[in-house]
Amino acid sequence: MAEHDLQSIAFPTLDDGQIAEFSRCASATSTVYRDGETLFAVGDRNFKFHVIKSGEVEILDYSGEVPRTVTIHHKGDFTGDISHLTGNPSVVSAVAKGDCEVYEISGEALRQALNQCPILSDIILQAFIARRQLLHKSPDFTGLRVIGSRYSADTFRVRDFLAKNHVLFTWVDVETDPQVDRLLKQFGVTEADTPVVACSTMLLLRNPSNRDLADRIGIRHPLEQAVYDLVVVGAGPAGLAAAVYGASEGLRTAVLERSAPGGQAGTSMRIENYLGFPTGVTGSELTDRAIIQANKFGARLSVPTPVTHLTFDQAYSIVHLDGEESITAKCLLIATGVEYRPLGAESEEQFEGRGVYFAATPIEAQMCRGGQVAVVGGGNSAGQAAVFLAGHARKVLLIIRGHDLHKNMSSYLVKRIEQTANIEVLCHTTICRMHGNGYLSSIDLANSKTGEERTAEIAAVFTFIGAVPRTDWLPVEIERDAKGFVRTGSTLAQSSHWTSRRPPFLLETSCPGVFAAGDVRADSIKRVASAVGEGAMAVQFVHEYLKEM
Repeated sequence: MAEHDLQSIAFPTLDDGQIAEFSRCASATSTVYRDGETLFAVGDRNFKFHVIKSGEVEILDYSGEVPRTVTIHHKGDFTGDISHLTGNPSVVSAVAKGDCEVYEISGEALRQALNQCPILSDIILQAFIARRQLLHKSPDFTGLRVIGSRYSADTFRVRDFLAKNHVLFTWVDVETDPQVDRLLKQFGVTEADTPVVACSTMLLLRNPSNRDLADRIGIRHPLEQAVYDLVVVGAGPAGLAAAVYGASEGLRTAVLERSAPGGQAGTSMRIENYLGFPTGVTGSELTDRAIIQANKFGARLSVPTPVTHLTFDQAYSIVHLDGEESITAKCLLIATGVEYRPLGAESEEQFEGRGVYFAATPIEAQMCRGGQVAVVGGGNSAGQAAVFLAGHARKVLLIIRGHDLHKNMSSYLVKRIEQTANIEVLCHTTICRMHGNGYLSSIDLANSKTGEERTAEIAAVFTFIGAVPRTDWLPVEIERDAKGFVRTGSTLAQSSHWTSRRPPFLLETSCPGVFAAGDVRADSIKRVASAVGEGAMAVQFVHEYLKEM
C-alpha cells in the first residue's frame, strides 16, 4: 500500500453525524483540556480514547533523543491505536495544543461501541492498524532500544521475543553501530552488561528474562478471574480462532501463550494458499489481525504465560502456571502446536541463536544479509523460508533427505523455488557437523546417495524438520499417540479415562470438556486454514458440553 493511502486510512476525519452516532454508542462524556494538559502519556495503560470536538491535540513521541511530533489531531479526528484493544501501554503521549474539547471514552466502552457500530468500527480499526504500521515503518520512531551483539544468543532472544509480540523497538548492534559507545556511556553500562533494554534516556533492564521483560514494559496481562468458560492453551492459528469465536459468542475466554502469539504460522513471511488472500499474507499480519479481533470481543490474552501442568477437580480443569499460579476452566482447549526438531548434527546445540534458527523472519534475515545460508526441510515452511531468505542472502541451499520436493511441498512453492536463481536444492543430503568460533561459520554436508562429504561456508542454518508436539505438560488422563500427539474423537469412548455416557465429540480428548485443535492433535492436517477451522469448530463443541453441566 502506498504511503499516501496508508496516511489517509490512519488519520480519517469523522463527520458530525458519525461523531454523534459514536458518542451515543460509547456513552461518551465531554471533557475540556487546557493548553498543555496531558490527555494520556507514554506508558499509560487503560488510557482513554478521544474524539476531538474542538481545538487541537498533539501526539508526541518521546522514545528518541528529543520529543517529536507524530501528528496533530483536529476536529473530527480521534486518538489511539491498537493498544486500546490489546491493553498494552501507550507508545505515545497526547497533549492539548491550546484549549480543546473532546469526547472521552473508556477502553471497555470503546470495545462495546466497536461491536455495536459496524461502519465506524471499520474506520477506527483500520486506522488503528495503519497507525501502528506507520510507526513501524518510520525511520524517526525509536521505540525501545535493544543494545547487544549479533553474536549473542540472549540478544537474539530478546529481539525475537519483542518482534513476535509486536513491540516496536530499535536494535543497536554493538559490533557495527557507530553510536554504540555513546549509548553505553549514556546508560552507564558496558558491553559486558548487554543485552540491555532502554526507553528514551532511561535504562530498563540488563539481560532480562522474557517474563521480566514483559512485566517491565507492560505487555503481560494478569488474568482477572478465577474461573473461565473456556481456557485456550496456545495462541497459534487454532488457539486464536477459538478465542475469536468463543469471546464473540459470549464465553468468558482466556488464552495462555508461553512465548508469543502466532505459533509457527506467525513466523511465515508469505502464506499464499490461505483462503481470501490471493496476493498472500504474512504470518505476522494474520496474527496481528487475529489478536485485534480476539481483544475486540473481550478475550483475555496472557503472554508469556507458560503452563506447567494440568489437574482436574471434578468436572473442571485446573491449569497450573509458571510461578505457582493457577486458573480454572469449565472447558479447556489444547492448542499448543508443535515445534521443529534439532537436526542432531555435531556441535549444533552451541550455535542455537548464534547461527542456528527455527524460524525465518526479518530478525533472522538481518543476521545473514549477503551471506550463504542453509534451509533444511522439504515442507511448505521450509519452502516459504527459502524463498524469503533468497531476497536477503547471496545464496540459499535448500537441503532435503529425499529426492523430490513435490513429495511434501505445495506445487506453487516448488515452482517458485525452481524460478529463483540463488536457491540451490541439495537432495539426499544432511548436515553432519557445524563449525565456528562462538558463531556458526561453516557446515559439513553428507550425500547419502554418493557418500560424498563437503564443507560449505554458511552464515546461518534454518531448520524445519519434524514436528514434536508440545504436550509434555499433559497428564496421563489425556491420551496421546506414540509420537505424543493428542488423540480425539469417538474412538476414545472405550478409553479408561472417558467418564461420560455419550461418545466424545470430534475434537474432544479422553477427558470430557477437554478439546484439542490444530497441529497438536493427532491426524490433523498441518495447514493454517485447517487449524483455524478446528479452533472455530471446537467452540461449537464447547457450547454443547456446557449445556451438560
